[in-house]
Amino acid sequence: MARIAVAVSGGVDSLCALCRLRAEGHDLVALHGLFLPDNAATAGASLPPGGRSLSPAPHAPDAPRLWRVPPEARPEAPRPGPEIPLLAPSSDDALHALSPALPGLRDACRRLGIPLYLLDARERFAAQVIGPFIRAYAQGHTPNPCALCNAAIKFGALHEAAARLRADALATGHYARLAPHPLSGQLLLAPATDSRKDQGYFLGLVPPAALQRAVFPLAGLTKPQCAAAVAAAGLNVPLPGESQEICFIPPTDDAYRDFLLRHWAAENIPPPPSGPVILQTPDGETPLATHDGLWRYTEGQRRGLGIAHSEPLYVLAKDTRRNALIVGPRAALSMRGCRTAPANLFLSAALPRPDSNSEGLPPLPLRVRLRYRQQPVPATVRRLPDNSLHITLAPDAAPHFPSAPGQLAAVYDAHGFLLAAAVIREIF
Repeated sequence: MARIAVAVSGGVDSLCALCRLRAEGHDLVALHGLFLPDNAATAGASLPPGGRSLSPAPHAPDAPRLWRVPPEARPEAPRPGPEIPLLAPSSDDALHALSPALPGLRDACRRLGIPLYLLDARERFAAQVIGPFIRAYAQGHTPNPCALCNAAIKFGALHEAAARLRADALATGHYARLAPHPLSGQLLLAPATDSRKDQGYFLGLVPPAALQRAVFPLAGLTKPQCAAAVAAAGLNVPLPGESQEICFIPPTDDAYRDFLLRHWAAENIPPPPSGPVILQTPDGETPLATHDGLWRYTEGQRRGLGIAHSEPLYVLAKDTRRNALIVGPRAALSMRGCRTAPANLFLSAALPRPDSNSEGLPPLPLRVRLRYRQQPVPATVRRLPDNSLHITLAPDAAPHFPSAPGQLAAVYDAHGFLLAAAVIREIF
């Protein structure tokens, strides 16, 4: 029986993970993280009447603070175990002020008999997810914050908190699966049963060592099965809706613009300037209009260009050197490949470097996914001396829409095992 920390967000997936591991008889602790600075009370600030401010838990200077949430809204005698202080206050109003999911999670964990801990990782989230996100947009890129969050927060801050709670592993509600690779025997990410929900792509930047201490209880389940399991356990779901694509930006029309402009101002980053919109055809380039900043567009975009033309136009590329937005007809949408930042390698022997003297594995047929919604396609992948990747798509396998710098390139073998992943720096 293992001691497992289960990351619980308040959604049905993480509650299902908690229920399944409890049914298997593991020694469990539940771990809920505070990530969003705009949606939670600041630690130490005023809380609802009758409450007290949060007290910091013992932690390293750069580590997020950790508390144990008492199962009742009244003082509780200390328990043996790690020196983690009780959260005070613990009324429903005070818990809701910290996180809307927290009162419901407290009740669910009380029903299951599982201790609940709260990690304040807002500063880490701001520094390692929001900061890179806003800087990437200022450079004209289209970043993937979920991949950054999984690496830095889910399997970074929460992973460290699990170790402080003396857990052997961290479980999450990701639809992902770890399985031994048929050639090496090494545990790698493999496709989950529910292919429509499979989230292995978003785990591509997680350090391999952290994945070796990960547990994915939903690997063999579908979404309806998860919902049924939680209902059978008699649990209410604190956050029943699907999580939005980018959790720290409200899903409104002007949210991206306002969010980026506000954070750029706070960091003294000038908004990217306007520049030319250039129509690219086989006959050459023709200036068409003026764009309002490359950050407002992404490769493959059609809607919102505001350009009258004889046929629909798409964003073909963002030329940051000239600060130009390159557009053209759908027939011109093409992508032959990309170059990446240094890759996160899960099976380095499958992608030997040109300067390596080791034999590695026999050459494997490779497939590459360049956006989450795209299917992996055949490709040739060269691993360069700095561990960056040069990816060339098979001539007849280019996606209908190009990817974008800042997105993730994930490399798979023919069985769907994730071999490597890296942030795209340049497309061609």
